Amino acid sequence: MNPARLLRQIWLGLAAKSSADYWERRYAGGLNSGAGSYGHLAEFKAGVLNEFVATRAVTDVMEFGCGDGNQLTLARYPKYVGLDVSATAIDLCRQRFANDSSKSFLQYDPVRTVNLPGMLTADLTMSLDVIYHLLEDSVYEMYLQHLFTTARRFVIVYSSDTDARHPSRHVRHHPFTLDVAKAFPQFRLIQRLENPHRDDTFADFYFYERSQS
Repeated sequence: MNPARLLRQIWLGLAAKSSADYWERRYAGGLNSGAGSYGHLAEFKAGVLNEFVATRAVTDVMEFGCGDGNQLTLARYPKYVGLDVSATAIDLCRQRFANDSSKSFLQYDPVRTVNLPGMLTADLTMSLDVIYHLLEDSVYEMYLQHLFTTARRFVIVYSSDTDARHPSRHVRHHPFTLDVAKAFPQFRLIQRLENPHRDDTFADFYFYERSQS
């Protein structure tokens, strides 16, 4: 990252009033979704996700935190809904995929959105590089609630899973697998896939399946 972009990121972390405000300022200021959505990390994630969607015959996907849509350019999903807290990110995605009728995008606020499962569901819901950017307890709790209650069959999370502190102001790790086990016993962790690019990210893949009983 060049020095100017690094300084802008540091300033954003200091100026932002909330996790949602950080991302809106970031996209409005011309920055992108981050290194995890570009290059070899994006290709790794796309390979894993595309294989899962194909082998499990997933009919539709809903992503909680679609960002600028770059990761989505590598995806092969039958139908897709992208949600994001940033209005600017949603506008970017709508422009980027304007000619693709299989994709739609909606602005989403975890705290203010009421009865999301009554409005939207998907065969697979997913969260990629989002959970460790949720700074507020209320946002984190409602985000997990929506992520899991809107999933008809599967949930995929790509994140860290720890309570370790991080020096960046816009990063807060969560031991989310413990919270999921307590709050959503109807979902079983069927696989954890360790990231081969450990030097570049602290995120791994976690795959959940809803019990049919």
